[in-house]
Amino acid sequence: MTQDKSGEDFSFSLNQTDGAARTGVVHTPRGDIKTPAFMPVGTAGTVKAMFTDHVKQTGAEILLGNTYHLMLRPTAERVAAFGGLHKFMKWDGPILTDSGGFQVMSLSKLRKLTEEGVSFQSHIDGSRHMLTPERSIEVQCLLGSDIQMQLDECPAMPIAHKDAKASMELSVRWARRSKQAFDNFSKPGQALFGIVQGANYEDLRRASLDALVEIGFHGYSVGGLAVGEGREEMFRVLEFTTPPMVREKPRYLMGVGKPADIVGAVARGIDMFDCVLPSRSGRHGQAWTASGPLNIKNAKFIDDHTPLDEHSTCPASRDYSKGYLNHLFRAGEYLGPMLLTWHNIHYYQTLMADMREAIAHGRFDAFVADFKASTGETLV
Repeated sequence: MTQDKSGEDFSFSLNQTDGAARTGVVHTPRGDIKTPAFMPVGTAGTVKAMFTDHVKQTGAEILLGNTYHLMLRPTAERVAAFGGLHKFMKWDGPILTDSGGFQVMSLSKLRKLTEEGVSFQSHIDGSRHMLTPERSIEVQCLLGSDIQMQLDECPAMPIAHKDAKASMELSVRWARRSKQAFDNFSKPGQALFGIVQGANYEDLRRASLDALVEIGFHGYSVGGLAVGEGREEMFRVLEFTTPPMVREKPRYLMGVGKPADIVGAVARGIDMFDCVLPSRSGRHGQAWTASGPLNIKNAKFIDDHTPLDEHSTCPASRDYSKGYLNHLFRAGEYLGPMLLTWHNIHYYQTLMADMREAIAHGRFDAFVADFKASTGETLV
């Protein structure tokens, strides 16, 4: 295992387990992150339709920023000139940045994958760029993120075993280069996570994990899921991927997800999550609630005088009627998406806090049973 030069101020404390579910604390120089944790996504330096102060009020302790979008606009160098992403977006807590690889694969035109990296055309202006493991880490260090991700390839499923093996082995080679670049560019207190790939093949997932542990990272992520494989298959992959992961390091499931996905993944040993769903849903009129999702634009809410959650500490959830929220969306008022996004992110943070409490008191199974009963979700 390689020696870390920059992890002295980053650590993880595992506090308690209840079955496979875990609760703990990720320690960073910019503050602690209680786990299980959900990271709101601030793609381009903002959680869409939210003030950072309001995001913090929901209980969020860490945000996610997007390397691909920020390197193209306004550029990482420009963000660095403003003092880094924290100052640029007025957020003083920890920030995790992804590597940019997923967006290159999914958004870019005329992309070409080679051993060196990925050459691609910007979706904004058509300009040509090259994203290598070294450039990805350089960009993340310019942004000043506290937790950074290796560059990896995230292949679509279904995929043949031989193709998944080749892709996984490329991601491992990129992981080594990402770690070397991180050792060169990073500052004390920053952390780098490796990403376990291998599609839905147990032998490939284990080989990926073993190689990443040998390289040595501050945390380990499960990548290549939430790409359309379905909840049952995602949970099946987690059931053989998570148990052998390093117990004393944080485990991050990338791009997940719906509340039921998160609850099921926590039950299988995952600590950290991110997803655009609460903010994207909020902009389109979907509210996530303790009894499941609802579409506030539906006609049945026009004369509904009740709030989304009268017992909530969130003003957006407590102080506005469903009828008013319905009106805002029907009238095309900006305030509608703002309030619903605020509500959704608060709901997600409340869900995480409730799970942490349940795990700490050894009653996570009861929590899951209550969640299934109130939402009607089936957690396989």
